[in-house]
Amino acid sequence: MPQDNATAQAEALAADDRLIVGLDVPDRAAAERMIDLLGDSVSFYKIGFQLALAGGLPLVQDLSRAGKKVFLDMKLLDIANTVEKGVNSAIGLGASMLTVHAYPQVMRAAAKASAGSGVTILAVTVLTSMNQSDLNEAGYDVPLAELVRRRAAQAKACGVGGIVASAAEAGAIRATVGPDMAIVTPGIRPGFASADDQKRIVTPADALAAGASHLVVARPILNAPDPRRAADLIRAEMSGIPAR
Repeated sequence: MPQDNATAQAEALAADDRLIVGLDVPDRAAAERMIDLLGDSVSFYKIGFQLALAGGLPLVQDLSRAGKKVFLDMKLLDIANTVEKGVNSAIGLGASMLTVHAYPQVMRAAAKASAGSGVTILAVTVLTSMNQSDLNEAGYDVPLAELVRRRAAQAKACGVGGIVASAAEAGAIRATVGPDMAIVTPGIRPGFASADDQKRIVTPADALAAGASHLVVARPILNAPDPRRAADLIRAEMSGIPAR
């Protein structure tokens, strides 16, 4: 029997692993309050420096044991031996994804340490808060799009599982790395949210259409009057359902 529209929409809006909610909050208590508010609407969370350095690392284990996925956004950059040990620690915590900076030596070390673990290593190409002027100021004498493409190609060659980059570059990256690697895009801003400090932003639907596999959303959900409804609206857009 064909599903009615309400049933089809309900299934489309089931918790979607492609949406990663960034727990960019000051401490574990705030994170737990947000997780409780979002309930079964969200199945994937990001924990970055702010929360990790405020007692949030044990939350990785707790979320994993509760059946949630965790993107541990630590952006590792160090000598190969230290990176390998850091990756092993992340594996022990139960992380599903872990970021490293897209330097070949770092990516090779992370790929080696994560082999067979189920953890997806994500290489950060260029931060979404940076534009061409920021790169020039930092001493990079190369067009931003070319630097992103070059680092994506190196990531594929090094054997990491995915890329972190602006959705504005997702199409070019997908063409470079092929269909199998994850492309995780922060800086996502739905129509109801402000741009804040992100300089290269795209809507959820456009990011997925461009080739992104996962979307990271923080402030548009965390700062919303009703975070769960904000998450639902974003998932609706991702699924092609008009917002209500």
